[in-house]
Amino acid sequence: MNDRIHPFANLLAAVARGVTGVQVQWAGCEPDEKQRIYFANHTSHLDFVVLWSGLPPDLRAHTRPVAAQDYWESSALRRYVVMNVFNAVLVQRGVMAQAKSPEEARYAGRALIEQMAAALGDQYSLILFPEGTRGNGEKVGSFRAGLYHLALRRPDVELVPAYLENMNRILPKGEVLPVPMLSLLTFGKPLQVEPGEEKEMFLERAREAVSSLRRIGSA
Repeated sequence: MNDRIHPFANLLAAVARGVTGVQVQWAGCEPDEKQRIYFANHTSHLDFVVLWSGLPPDLRAHTRPVAAQDYWESSALRRYVVMNVFNAVLVQRGVMAQAKSPEEARYAGRALIEQMAAALGDQYSLILFPEGTRGNGEKVGSFRAGLYHLALRRPDVELVPAYLENMNRILPKGEVLPVPMLSLLTFGKPLQVEPGEEKEMFLERAREAVSSLRRIGSA
């Protein structure tokens, strides 16, 4: 894989920063070349571009967004942008819900985690939205289990919460053209799965880590 950033990615990132006026603050950590999973709230299709553009340029080439296959493969242009420009990891949503048996659901879940673990490799970081779908911007929804299982699968990778403010107003659901408005991207303190910590407890703690960054940003 060529680690050079696609010129169009830099152009799209510059446009996204211009439209959103995004300000970036590191409230619990600093930019670092170590492998990370940046996990954030999700309210807009611009989210991963804005979060990616908020990273220092030397980190972007090694940071891959995780994106929904059904949306980004719905047209040739979308697929080209997400795969060739941003080197995204496309995942199939709802595979476990569509499974015909618990065994099939477990197999689908394991395959999804292995796909993301392989995408991390030994040099990449990921951008992940654990809610699994876009929220309304009022509160962070429940997290799906993928973040927990991926953290167990790759305990060497740092988990960094992030919060994107105002993205639902800049590009509301169903709209095509963004509305220029100021936004804020806040990165928080890294966390990890504690020894013996159960899935539900970790996912709630991770969700609260993201939610709490909204309060920091508005302080």
